[in-house]
Amino acid sequence: MTNSAVFLQPAFILQQRKYRETSFIIDALTRDFGRISLLAKGVRKTKSPTAGLLQPFRPLNVSYFGKAELKTLTNVEITKPFEPLQGVALYCGFYVNELITCFLHKYDPHPEVFELYETCLSCLLEPSTIEASLRIFELDLLTAVGYGLQLDYDAHNKTPIRSATNYHYNEEQGPLEAPDGKYSGKTLLALKSRLLNDSHTLHQAKLLMRTVISVYLQGKPLKSRSVINQIMHHL
Repeated sequence: MTNSAVFLQPAFILQQRKYRETSFIIDALTRDFGRISLLAKGVRKTKSPTAGLLQPFRPLNVSYFGKAELKTLTNVEITKPFEPLQGVALYCGFYVNELITCFLHKYDPHPEVFELYETCLSCLLEPSTIEASLRIFELDLLTAVGYGLQLDYDAHNKTPIRSATNYHYNEEQGPLEAPDGKYSGKTLLALKSRLLNDSHTLHQAKLLMRTVISVYLQGKPLKSRSVINQIMHHL
């Protein structure tokens, strides 16, 4: 590897868009370099052997070069067998990709996020763990980029969170005990331990993470979330 060339870097495709007649511009998550932009020249040609590989959720090794922000892809290969996401899991995968695109700056290495992403994709393959895996990924992603949630103690009383007590959640301070609080201490402790195993806790965790993410995105809507909501409404 040189300053301008990278070889066989573990990566996942987050999204792609057409560029000119035969190419793609690709947004990829790499293990060692974070989010990067790649120009994949000529891959939309009929006989291109590469186009079929450049799909989201496939574990890849990519090689590329360039000193500008947009790198040029030179080689791509699948690194190991994988099971494709299908149905609701597929749309949830796109939601995870969109979160990464929103929260990770380009060329800001986060190898821990790459590992979390791999784990999340594996969990999405099991229908019973989809909801929990999304909440855990959201929580861990926010922690990785400096927006970790304080879930240990009441920010006002400075007392440990109690399972049977209700709380509001202030994004800057943390939980605040309140009789009419939206979130039970049980839910906050379950999020802290990453053990989300009942429907009520999962529902409250979803509401909390949705609120927190919306605050950090300054109200910017997530396209994938609206698609998932439409799908789930019709199931």
